[in-house]
Amino acid sequence: MSKVAYVRKEMLQVRKPPVSQAGFLGWLKKNLFYSIGSSLATLLTVAVIGWLLYGLLKWLAVPTWAAQSLSDCRSIIAELARGENNAGACWGVIRDRGIQLTFGFYPPEHFWRPILAFTFLLPALAPILFAEKVPGRLIWFSALYPFLMPWLLWGGSVWVPLGVIAGFAVGYLGFRISNGLNTLFRIAICLIAALAWWIYAKEHLDTVMSSVGTIDLTPVKSRNFGGFMLSLTIGVVAIGSSLPLGILLALGRQSDLVLIKVLCVGFIEIIRGVPLITLLFVASTLLNIFLPPGTEFDIIMRVIIMATLFASAYMAEVIRGGLAALPRGQYEAAEALGLDYWKAQRLIIMPQALKVSIPGIVSTFIALFKDTTLVSVIGLLDPLGLTTAIRANQEWAGIVWELYGFIALLFMIVTFSMSRFSMYLERKLHRDH
Repeated sequence: MSKVAYVRKEMLQVRKPPVSQAGFLGWLKKNLFYSIGSSLATLLTVAVIGWLLYGLLKWLAVPTWAAQSLSDCRSIIAELARGENNAGACWGVIRDRGIQLTFGFYPPEHFWRPILAFTFLLPALAPILFAEKVPGRLIWFSALYPFLMPWLLWGGSVWVPLGVIAGFAVGYLGFRISNGLNTLFRIAICLIAALAWWIYAKEHLDTVMSSVGTIDLTPVKSRNFGGFMLSLTIGVVAIGSSLPLGILLALGRQSDLVLIKVLCVGFIEIIRGVPLITLLFVASTLLNIFLPPGTEFDIIMRVIIMATLFASAYMAEVIRGGLAALPRGQYEAAEALGLDYWKAQRLIIMPQALKVSIPGIVSTFIALFKDTTLVSVIGLLDPLGLTTAIRANQEWAGIVWELYGFIALLFMIVTFSMSRFSMYLERKLHRDH
């Protein structure tokens, strides 16, 4: 019996998949209702979440914004007949103390200064975070921002930040003039020139220029800093300073120069072996013992320095992991191209290492920003420190969830934004390819 092969003469038209296998219904079936057990678990989870959300919304949705005290809140909630516990949020405390939780004791007539300082943070970060989408000339504003921010927050003469900028210019000039010498000698000359300017010339320049004319902002003492503004100030400066310092420490730890390697390893291990709260106590109390009598060292600056050193030690280990993940061939390729050490690190090695280290870097940033709340133990009135003072007031004694919930929301907005940007950056750089 002969066999005849079947040959299709007409192509069938493409049909849409069944409704139960495509779109939202298909996703539900594939992920949540693919078996009897998963269906029961999904329904039970939805019921529990719905019950929790109903209770939360019922607690949140109460007209207590105009209340002047906790007793007023309880009276309003009792009139709503909320049941035996009369559960409900007392939003009057946020209306009454929300500004204080945000700005601390910063003078109200100068609120525009921290608002402007942190608003300028966005265009200052744009050339770094979104280099391909913003004009390249904006990088000059990014370089200027570290000097503009403290001037807006603390005030004083405009010649103070301009004198600091001049010191960096003098150091760069010394670095350029020493062209041809060993790189380490050039760096040393750069540092010596900048320090000499700041120590000997800057004060005289400030005096001379102030006599000619200046733009002054009313000085604000550090003790007036507080609330979420204090956490932002410490977090932004420490995060911005810890990354470059961490890169240098990571490179120093892998250096062939024994002295530099020992110093970097010792610094990293000592800092990582000490809790941050201990370093903050050192900054607030013990540091004055080692300073000359009568020396005034701003407490917030001390905290920023300690937080930066603490984060940079962890950052160095994160970046060292990224450097270790690179194959040896990348280093050999840089050598084959005739690049010196610094050009190889800048153009080939470090971009790849930082790309691999993005999750760890952002995690360190988030942890550092949350750790700014530890400053309350040394007397600085961050948001958590202010809650203690607010609850000590007889009008708001007993308030807990509203205050901590408001603070948690502020911190979550910042940390969630950092996390989302980390994911965006990973997708942009195609880290898995």
